[in-house]
Amino acid sequence: MKKTTATILVIDDQEDILFTAKMLLKKHFETIYTLNNPKNVIQLLAENHIDLVLLDMNYRIGFEDGKEGLYFLKEIKKLAPNTVVILMTAFGKVETAVEGLKNGAFDYVLKPWDNDKLLETVKKGVGFARKNQKDIILNESTNNYFIGTSKNIEKAYSLAEKVAKTDANVLILGENGTGKYVMAHYIHQNSGRKSNEFIHVDLGSLNENIFESELFGYVKGAFTDAKIDTIGKFEAAQKGTIFLDEIGNVPLHLQSKLLQVIQTKTVTRLGETKPRKIDVRIITATNLDLKAEVAAKNFREDLYYRINTMEIVLPALRERIEDKIPLAHFLLEKMIDKYEKNKIIFDAKALEQIAKHAWNGNIREMENRIERAVILCENNTIKPSDLDLEIIMLHEQNDDFQLSDIEKNTIEKVLLKNENNISKSAEELGLSRAALYRRLEKYNIQTS
Repeated sequence: MKKTTATILVIDDQEDILFTAKMLLKKHFETIYTLNNPKNVIQLLAENHIDLVLLDMNYRIGFEDGKEGLYFLKEIKKLAPNTVVILMTAFGKVETAVEGLKNGAFDYVLKPWDNDKLLETVKKGVGFARKNQKDIILNESTNNYFIGTSKNIEKAYSLAEKVAKTDANVLILGENGTGKYVMAHYIHQNSGRKSNEFIHVDLGSLNENIFESELFGYVKGAFTDAKIDTIGKFEAAQKGTIFLDEIGNVPLHLQSKLLQVIQTKTVTRLGETKPRKIDVRIITATNLDLKAEVAAKNFREDLYYRINTMEIVLPALRERIEDKIPLAHFLLEKMIDKYEKNKIIFDAKALEQIAKHAWNGNIREMENRIERAVILCENNTIKPSDLDLEIIMLHEQNDDFQLSDIEKNTIEKVLLKNENNISKSAEELGLSRAALYRRLEKYNIQTS
């Protein structure tokens, strides 16, 4: 039986219920998380994409009014509005579950549950989550793009529109945070494959030990934990697009595996000998200079030419000076919608800082700073202190201060703020986990 690619979280204060639910659901869905304390859901949702949450409604002995469940339902919908929530409640407390439906829950199940009924409800919820996510992606890809007016970004998107109509392999180059993922989505949504899957694979964070099983799939018995036949990311993208992000980070001995798939348009699952035909559009991206990597023998030349039928270079934000302020306003509107805020504006000094700031983390850094400002600002006005761009002042006060010192200090500050959480720090800095690890080694920064 093939598992559905979905991530499910079960929250209940009873360990036996968590265990039973996990054993049942893991037979049908790819990833199952469990929590016995609903207070930890905020951290988990911040670090992971969750398709569906099974949420118990009572957590204190002697209290069965469901108020805690309703509270955490609202918190989940604030943090992850597109995550589907199914409530779990005891027989006789249906009226509380109905109140939950009014507050955004998808459905409810009664405890003790019937396994078939629970699975049916969860499958419906996952299907709804997938449809909802596709609608969001389609909307953002067609109506909610910021392209800008600078010549180099207009050139990049003009090229993307032309190549989207073909099945040519595309290599997207650019610094971290310049919008490579968004560009890949743009190409997919403007192609004949837009009604099919867009599968994103972060090769930079993919452990070598699971590289082949994750990308190519495996059959039951291929290795110790291979309990069922499982498709890989390439097969999941059948008739659609696969986006291989950070391809420059793939080790040499695994590059040959990718090359074979691209050349033959087939994949062979681990434990099988017969190749399977695939029909996928391949888009790759990296922040590295692949020509230099080829010259240094770190990247296969034949693979480079296979993925580089068409090359699109995304400019850094510092090369798009005229786009900084319009982009800031675009991102501000996006965050106002996300947090359901009233009209918020930048004050003049905040706009001045936005225009002057180097934005070494590019669009991702700006989005992060503006999101923070939307949360913190008072009187519906964003001030420089809300943006937290002290690095500007530091650079202005000391012209001899080296950029490397600025980068090191910034990394140390963000790590301290996030208690050495690599994932959160990398996201805030506009870096991949792999890129952040390289900088930690470069500056000899200790995280433990």
